[in-house]
Amino acid sequence: MPASRAVLASLGAVALAASVLNAPSAAAQAREYHLDCSARSVGTGTAESPWNRLEQANAFTFSPGDRLLLRRGTECGGVLSPRGSGSPTRPIQLGAYGEGGKPHIAGGGARAAVHLNNVQYWEIRDLRVSNSGPQPGPEQRRAGIHVTLTDFGVGHHYVVADVEVHDVNGSDHKDPDPSGGILFSALGSKRPTRFQGVLIERNKVTRVDRTGIGTTSLWAKRSEHPAGPGSSFAPIRGLVVRDNVVTDVGGDGIVPQNTLGALVERNRVHKFNMRSSGWNAGIWAWNSDEALFQYNEVSGGFGVKDSMAFDFDGASRNVLYQYNYSHDNDGGALLVCNAEGAVNDGGIFRHNISQHDGHPDVAVINISCAKATNVRIHHNTFFTARNTRMVANYIDTQVVAANNVFARADGNSAIQDQHGRYLANAYLNVPVPERDARAVNGDPRLVNPGSASGLLDLGGYRLRSGSPALRAGQPVPAAGNRDVFGNPMPSVPNIGAYQGPGVNGA
Repeated sequence: MPASRAVLASLGAVALAASVLNAPSAAAQAREYHLDCSARSVGTGTAESPWNRLEQANAFTFSPGDRLLLRRGTECGGVLSPRGSGSPTRPIQLGAYGEGGKPHIAGGGARAAVHLNNVQYWEIRDLRVSNSGPQPGPEQRRAGIHVTLTDFGVGHHYVVADVEVHDVNGSDHKDPDPSGGILFSALGSKRPTRFQGVLIERNKVTRVDRTGIGTTSLWAKRSEHPAGPGSSFAPIRGLVVRDNVVTDVGGDGIVPQNTLGALVERNRVHKFNMRSSGWNAGIWAWNSDEALFQYNEVSGGFGVKDSMAFDFDGASRNVLYQYNYSHDNDGGALLVCNAEGAVNDGGIFRHNISQHDGHPDVAVINISCAKATNVRIHHNTFFTARNTRMVANYIDTQVVAANNVFARADGNSAIQDQHGRYLANAYLNVPVPERDARAVNGDPRLVNPGSASGLLDLGGYRLRSGSPALRAGQPVPAAGNRDVFGNPMPSVPNIGAYQGPGVNGA
């Protein structure tokens, strides 16, 4: 530690000693500590005499129920890496006080601007975080907020909410320890380590490299992923990622890895894969079982190295995408891409709407990499005005595609798939596969395709009265109880994402 930091830490510890001796025990009463980086004096951490350096907070060990509050309207340069853990009923809270904008922590090119390491029961709220430094080297990882556990066992209860993370120019390094905006990493090699209970909600992540929001783990080896790192599988449980806005990310948007039962909902990802030389998608899972992705909007995927909105990727079972909206992604709406030697089984893509996805070199739906099994694509509407194929299958994966609308605004979009099973789909300007004996060939009479401006504005994808797609579908397993508009699923379904009655008018 540099001499100046050591002095500051010592001053903070000495100044606090008297108040600690006379205060109630931590078990009896939680305490508040205040940090104001605009204050001139070192301070003791009280509201009247706040700390004025991040190093003072880093030198202190917090107790259950404590609160560390940064003054609004101020900026602190450096790294905040507090110590100590909360308890199940008394988490430690990191937040803001006073008036004005959110307090800003500027990492200046460190590994992370806010770093929680081997602690648990923490809640982070109402901060602004950046971490921009000189042009990074190939392995110079940076993050806005990074929570790490190393040979820790199980770490419990983490909340990151209402935080703004922006301008993180880390290296284009992906796994197992990437750069990014908000990251959770389980590390080590001696003791199986994982997170239990992680909530990431209502955050704004902007201009970060490389991952917007993600989890990674070095405890990833199992039969589904025999090449995974570590000696065993320790999946993250209780992960919820909701109501976040992720914009202008170098690589992936939101990626839960090594999870069991993750919930990713109501997020907005716009402009991803903007600066990466690797392969990236908007929202997807890796080595994760029973992940649920719903009510997300993904757009602006750039380039043709993946750049898909959604992805059934390697070493995952029973991943479900439903009620999502994708649009204007160069890489298309959906990728099915298992890893060699891994298992990708039971994926379901249902009740989603895709508008203007695809590229001349990349189809709206792409099936490639190693073989996946039991993938079902049903009750979706795919509409594009782009010059692209509708489906491209480069491998012997056999998807089951039923009750979908495949529509091209003009021209033709081919389905190049010799292995898939197609049943009761509607095709507009898309040649009908020979295997779809119950196909509807022609205009499905969508109300106003191409008019959607957001997840709450999908009315143009309803069916007009007299549509040949009304009650023309085939009942299929795992159809769900309702459509993206909230209509209940009928016993004989419509073709497409809309399951309500025909709509009058143009």
